[in-house]
Amino acid sequence: MMSKALELTDETFEEEVLNADADTPVLVDFWAEWCGPCRMVGPVVEELAEEFEGKAKVGKVDVDSNSETSTKYGIRSIPALLIFKDGEVVDQIVGAVPKAQLKKQLEAQVTN
Repeated sequence: MMSKALELTDETFEEEVLNADADTPVLVDFWAEWCGPCRMVGPVVEELAEEFEGKAKVGKVDVDSNSETSTKYGIRSIPALLIFKDGEVVDQIVGAVPKAQLKKQLEAQVTN
């Protein structure tokens, strides 16, 4: 299955997330291969990427290979999901949370 969520790196983060269209919220999933809860959140993030196509951008940052971005945003525990809008963090969710909660928080940014 083709991944809908963008694979973000230290190199592409600024362009894809911080310079995204001001009206487009960006959900970023900070995760790692070895993190159990991250593997639970991963499929949910993919579903949201599909559901919000055209309304929001969804991406993933592997904290092991992109420590610069993870450090910049103070990611200490994963999974951590940050919602950016106009280059700023407008919401954050730490830990494995139900899809409905993630969806609600992302939807709140889409309509604003």
